[in-house]
Amino acid sequence: MPDHNKLNLTTIASYVLAALALFIVLMKGLLASLFAGLLVYSLVHLLTPVLGKNISDQRARMIAVAILGTLIVLLLSLAVWGAILFFQSDVGNLQVLLQRLADIVEASRGQMPAWLKEHIPANAEAIREAITNWLRAHAVQAQTIGQQAGRTVAHLLIGMIIGAMAALYDTTTTPQFKPLAAALHARVVNLHDAFRRIVFAQVRIAAINAVFTAVYLLLVLPLAGIHLPLTKSMIAITFVAGLLPVAGNLISNSVIVIVSMSHSLAIALASLAFLIVIHKLEYFLNAKIIGSHINARAWELLTAMLAMEAMFGLAGVVAAPVYYAYLKKELTDQGLV
Repeated sequence: MPDHNKLNLTTIASYVLAALALFIVLMKGLLASLFAGLLVYSLVHLLTPVLGKNISDQRARMIAVAILGTLIVLLLSLAVWGAILFFQSDVGNLQVLLQRLADIVEASRGQMPAWLKEHIPANAEAIREAITNWLRAHAVQAQTIGQQAGRTVAHLLIGMIIGAMAALYDTTTTPQFKPLAAALHARVVNLHDAFRRIVFAQVRIAAINAVFTAVYLLLVLPLAGIHLPLTKSMIAITFVAGLLPVAGNLISNSVIVIVSMSHSLAIALASLAFLIVIHKLEYFLNAKIIGSHINARAWELLTAMLAMEAMFGLAGVVAAPVYYAYLKKELTDQGLV
C-alpha cells in the first residue's frame, strides 16, 4: 500500500519542478527527445537483467550495459532512417498517396449518395487545387518543415544518447540522493513507469491492428477475388497510426474505407463493417493491455487528448496518454484517486 503521509515542502517542490519540466518539453518542442530517451532507458532496463545473470563483475557489467545501450541507439536510428526512406519511396510517399486517393475519390463519385457528393470535390484536379490553395495559405509553415524535420531527427538522436547514458549510470551505480534529488528521482521513476506501460502496450495494440488489417487486405479480400491498391501503405499507416490511442484507428480506418471505394461502394461498406467488428473485439483486448496497467478507459484518454490538443496542438495529442498516465500514477500514489 502507498504511503499517504502529508506532503512535505521537498516533495511539493519536486512536483512543481516536474510539472514545469513537462510543460517546457511541450512548449519548446522537446517531446521527441524525451520519448526517445525514455524508450532507450526502458529498453536497457528491460534487457539488463539478462546480463545480470551472467555478469557479476562491476566493470564487465558496465561495459556490457554500454554496448547494449549503443546497440539499441544504433538499431533505433536505423529504424528511423528506414521509416524516412519508406515515406520517400513510391510506396510510402505522401504526395503519391494523396494523388492516388484523389483518383480513387474521383472514380468513386458515381457510387456516392447525392448528399455526400455535395461535400466532395468534383474531380482529382479540384482536390489538387484545394491542396495547392492550402499550401499557399501556409507557405511559411511549409518552408520550415524540412528544418523542423532535421531538428526532430537531431533531437531524437540526442534524446536516445541521454537515455542510454542515464541507463548506464542507473544500472551500474548505487546512487545516494539528498532529499530534493530523491524526490525528483521518484518523479522520474513514475514518468518512466507511465511511459513504459503506455508505449509498450500501444505498440502491441498497433501490431495487432496491423496484423488484422493485413489478414483482411492480403487474405480475405483476395480470396473473394478483390485486390485493392495501396495495400502495403495501408498496413504501414495502420501500424503507425495505431501508436496513437483512440484517434489512430479513426485515421487508418478512414484511409482503408476510401481506398475500398475504388472497387465499389459495397466493398467500402464491407470494409467498414469488418473494421467495426474487429475494433469492437479489440476493445476487450485494449482494456486488458492498457486499462489494467493504468486503470484508464478510452473516454478518459480521449478527453485528455482533446484537452492537450487544444493547449499544445499535435504534440499535445501525442503526449496526452503518457502525461495522463503519469498524472494518474502520482495521484494514485498519494491516495487521491
